[in-house]
Amino acid sequence: MIFGFLKPPPLSPRLLRLKSSALFSSLTPLELKIVDGLLHERRYLGDEIVFDEGEEGQALYMVMSGRVLISRAREGALEVVAELGPGSFFGDLALLDDSPRNAQARAIDDCELAVFFRADFMGLMATDAVIGYKISLALARHIGQRLREWMTGRPQIEAL
Repeated sequence: MIFGFLKPPPLSPRLLRLKSSALFSSLTPLELKIVDGLLHERRYLGDEIVFDEGEEGQALYMVMSGRVLISRAREGALEVVAELGPGSFFGDLALLDDSPRNAQARAIDDCELAVFFRADFMGLMATDAVIGYKISLALARHIGQRLREWMTGRPQIEAL
């Protein structure tokens, strides 16, 4: 192959995991590398709390491995909102504002999370508007889907 040197190198397993998320699926390999440089890796043991309901939101979390339970306290009982696995993200409103968390996130089993802090996202918006636009659009679609689910009372199956 004469022009084989023009072929981009394959994505690392970590970048493939990021690419599999609806949040980052529209990013090019170079854009993924830029975003990956802003993500912070955190590991949690099973049953460890990632954040509590009512805490100030400062970051979005993406599940790289393991599972996370999202729940809320309602009338003295625990209401399970979602169980999330690899490729899923949560805490997305924290990228947009500093309102308190409306649910608790707890590791179901040992897990690795990629953490995207609001300050890093805002810095990215200022330095690379195209990447910021793509992530913002994915966030808007995700939030819109959740709003439709809430309005109709049932989950919507829709690709982001």
